[in-house]
Amino acid sequence: MFTGILETLDAYKRRDPAARSRLEILLLYPGIHALIGHRVAHFLYRRRLVFLARLVSQISRHFTGIEIHPGAKIGRRFVIDHGMGIVIGETCEIGDDVLLYQGVTLGGSGKEKHKRHPTLGNGVLVGSGAKILGSFRVGDNARIAANAVVLEEIPDDATAVGIPARVVRLAGKRVDELDHRDIPDPIAAELQRLWARIRKMEETCPRAEAAEEEADIESK
Repeated sequence: MFTGILETLDAYKRRDPAARSRLEILLLYPGIHALIGHRVAHFLYRRRLVFLARLVSQISRHFTGIEIHPGAKIGRRFVIDHGMGIVIGETCEIGDDVLLYQGVTLGGSGKEKHKRHPTLGNGVLVGSGAKILGSFRVGDNARIAANAVVLEEIPDDATAVGIPARVVRLAGKRVDELDHRDIPDPIAAELQRLWARIRKMEETCPRAEAAEEEADIESK
């Protein structure tokens, strides 16, 4: 556990430009306090000391503003930046080198009974305010944009945005077919259709007038 905490302190220092030393992170960062509290609570939870585990997690929640259920499984070098308002459900599984920002929810959709919460692969980054709801997997090195609502599986190396979230990049390549710089203008399109009709009418009218004159001459 001590080695894991040192690894995590170094991960904070690498990923947070405001972090200046291990001691500062250990004493002043609520994310590391929440993680240490969770390690203790999870240890108790695995030994069926559920009440004590929940007690530890609730005390940690009170002091940090971060709620992690004792049953959640969290990997190495887990970083919580700011952290206020984060909620992690009981059956969540989080891989190594994951980064969460404030306001993230890893929750259930209310439809599942056993595995109710998401699984995050290694190297996942979840932006502030994002909600990941359900018992599916978010792939390795995926990026979830701020305030996105993820309701289905996200593949490896993908970037997901929106409500509900959709994949817009995969392995660094854009997969969103709609380029907002090239959205057609419906008013301009309608004007072009009207102009085409006017031109056609202008071409038709002289022929009609000529036909009428020929008909008048023949009748005389």
